[in-house]
Amino acid sequence: MISDILQDALFAAIAAIGFAAISRPPRRAFVYCAVIAAVGHSARMVLMSAAGMHIVGASFIASFTIGMLAVFASPMARIPAETCFFPSLLPMIPGIYAYKSFGGLAMCLLHTEEQRFSHYFVLFASNGLTCLAVILALVLGATLPVFIFKKVSFQATRKAEKP
Repeated sequence: MISDILQDALFAAIAAIGFAAISRPPRRAFVYCAVIAAVGHSARMVLMSAAGMHIVGASFIASFTIGMLAVFASPMARIPAETCFFPSLLPMIPGIYAYKSFGGLAMCLLHTEEQRFSHYFVLFASNGLTCLAVILALVLGATLPVFIFKKVSFQATRKAEKP
């Protein structure tokens, strides 16, 4: 299990670095993005596999963790917290649920028989709602720490005032 967690953390860190590179942050941000993504993605994996949580709840807790780490790392890195947590959240986007949702929708449109249509519609609705709920959980979980610790978050890029 530990090797699975480390592997998950490594791949999340690599993905976060790739996503961060798109927005061209300062070089010092890459390390923070990688570490925060590794911790957050691994936390979600542990919550889902070891604790048996649903992906929505696990995603909320993991994204809240990402938000907290980003808010408190931002003053050290002298970058906005969003610079760290946006790339760290992207590896947790539920792509498989979106893919299955659109697959179910396509199959709905191809089948006119009521029983098969209903089956594929249930797959479309279930996967689509799960995808939307996970994305909402990611957004809420990551942004809550920014508002809870507003002073820390918004002062991260400000220079200390001289008396």
